[in-house]
Amino acid sequence: MADVHSKKTRSYNMSQIKATNTKPELLVRKYLHGKGFRFRLHDKTVFGKPDLVLKRLKTVVFIHGCFWHGHKNCRYASVPKTNTAFWKKKIAGNIKRDETVKKQLKKEGWKRIELWECRLKPKKREKTLERLLLKLSV
Repeated sequence: MADVHSKKTRSYNMSQIKATNTKPELLVRKYLHGKGFRFRLHDKTVFGKPDLVLKRLKTVVFIHGCFWHGHKNCRYASVPKTNTAFWKKKIAGNIKRDETVKKQLKKEGWKRIELWECRLKPKKREKTLERLLLKLSV
């Protein structure tokens, strides 16, 4: 099946996908800041460049997009029907990198919290943010 967009249109669409300051990320940041937490954003000095770094708690938070990080059994993580081999390889690489980052951070003594985009949708958002708060309080 051919792509429904021209190469130029597809390229533009893909260029508009943000890596930082995404809606789920902004939502979590606003929530934590409102609860009095202070953090660094995308700190390059911490392995894996986490979305949020809470140095005082020795904790990092990753806010993953379900599609880009291959969230298992998630309706938002389906592989496109076009260029399937490319996307499977790309997502598998992201998952492998996530595992490497997870192991290295554990080795360095960091507590790691992973949030998924689908868990920050309106119906599940409140419960997810409350769980995050509990994990940070422990």
